[in-house]
Amino acid sequence: MLDSLFRGVFDTQLTSVIAPADFLLCVGVSLLIGLLLSAMTMWHTRSSASFTVTLALLPAVVCVVIMMVNGNVGAGVAVSGAFGLVRFRSAPGSAREIGDVFIAMGAGLIAGMGYLGYAALFSLLLGGVAMLYTAVHLGEGRRRKTLHITIPEDLDYAGVFDPILEEYTTNYTLRHVRTTNMGSLFKLTYDLTLRDPARKKAFIDELRCRNGNLEISVSYQDTNTNSL
Repeated sequence: MLDSLFRGVFDTQLTSVIAPADFLLCVGVSLLIGLLLSAMTMWHTRSSASFTVTLALLPAVVCVVIMMVNGNVGAGVAVSGAFGLVRFRSAPGSAREIGDVFIAMGAGLIAGMGYLGYAALFSLLLGGVAMLYTAVHLGEGRRRKTLHITIPEDLDYAGVFDPILEEYTTNYTLRHVRTTNMGSLFKLTYDLTLRDPARKKAFIDELRCRNGNLEISVSYQDTNTNSL
């Protein structure tokens, strides 16, 4: 009676049915893996609560989907389309968050195929490597930054900041110019790499002398206020 309760309506004699005990084991392990990945992700990084909860549940969701597909190519294509729709309906995240999502989905896929040991090993390996890269600040030494400078409308911005930029940066590019405050101000956006991040304040002070002490901001290019 219990086995018939968990059989699909369209199952046949040739269809392999997943036992409830095996289903619960795979989902339970996937939930534990999700918690482990969430803990690793929160180490020395700032993530929204919604993203952390999603990451904890994602391996179990993918695991269930893979178990239900169970070799059915048509169902696999349909599931891929559904995940694509969900992706387009979600806010974009940072590159790190997208990588964490792929790791969680990979762990869930492996668990859904029944390789629970490999799923745990994969999560420990990839999560550990991510923590190591975070600990050594991989890629942060020469990280590109975005500079926003507000100037009055009567200031000719062409070349006015070039001497300062050449002194404090290794390279810079003026990305776009737009008006603000009903056209009374211009806002310039540069992509640049600082020669010495410790001299950021001196860099901003010199820029303030040129733009009339209006608003200036420097931020990492991967700074993103959206969350998944």
